[in-house]
Amino acid sequence: MARRRVEPLTPAEWKVMKIVWRLGKCAARDVYETAGADHGMGQSTTKTLLRRLVEKGQLDTTRIGNSFLYEPTRSRIAALCSAADRLLEHVDEGAGRVLAYMLKQSELSPEDVAELRSLLDELPNDEEEDDS
Repeated sequence: MARRRVEPLTPAEWKVMKIVWRLGKCAARDVYETAGADHGMGQSTTKTLLRRLVEKGQLDTTRIGNSFLYEPTRSRIAALCSAADRLLEHVDEGAGRVLAYMLKQSELSPEDVAELRSLLDELPNDEEEDDS
């Protein structure tokens, strides 16, 4: 079966996906209970969001008796990278300012900082090219 194009997530869908990513393959009941406790979502709202996430290709389901197990079709990082790609499609200029803002808003590990420094060091330096 061909994989559908994965559609963007709404804010409420992100909340449900974060629960499923945290729980791993999980029963609908686990998602309802966690969504209710964490976000005040009702069972019917959570059911609707789970159905939409399956339709969007974000979740796979396995039927077990009268219930379903839900499992993400891709990792949280893959979903975040797709969201970042959609954001960057709108950036014509000022990408540096957007990235700087995102960095200021983020909690970065020492490993994240090291990776970013390495990436910045790899970028071409226009001043060096002008001196040639």
